[in-house]
Amino acid sequence: MRIDKFEAETDWAKLAGAAQQAEAYGFDGLAIPEIVGDPMIHAAMAVSATERIQARTAIAVAFPRSPMVLAGQAWSIQVNSGGRFALGLGTQVKAHNERRFSTPWKAPRSRMVEYVKALRAIWRCWELGERLDYQGDYYQFTLMTPEFTPSKSNLPMVPVYLAAVLPKMI
Repeated sequence: MRIDKFEAETDWAKLAGAAQQAEAYGFDGLAIPEIVGDPMIHAAMAVSATERIQARTAIAVAFPRSPMVLAGQAWSIQVNSGGRFALGLGTQVKAHNERRFSTPWKAPRSRMVEYVKALRAIWRCWELGERLDYQGDYYQFTLMTPEFTPSKSNLPMVPVYLAAVLPKMI
């Protein structure tokens, strides 16, 4: 069993200390929400301040972010933490997507399935050297040139967790 601490601290001066304290208390990880700060930045800060615990977003809102951009951020945290990052994704709700993020809201379950498949295709391209050729209904990724390809990590693929609110998402 893993025990993670929910860490909503957004003050950068306090976040490293909170992560170190969670590690000292024996927590396995930090669950970092997207409430008033960027969970990707906070996860990077948490793993930079610790040696053992995992940081995971709990959750990062997916649809306002390009899968390519998020893949790069997650890859960077995974590599720089030695494999101590997990990506928690959620759809958020229609009102937030449309009115807070100005992001279209359409078929959230199907779109999230594609989102995760796109992330994994991008990571396989980078780690295994596979040709990038992801073609879905919502996302298409077919270009990856050497100058934009990070070095192999020799780490496990970033774990992806999904938030589920309604039966279709479960």
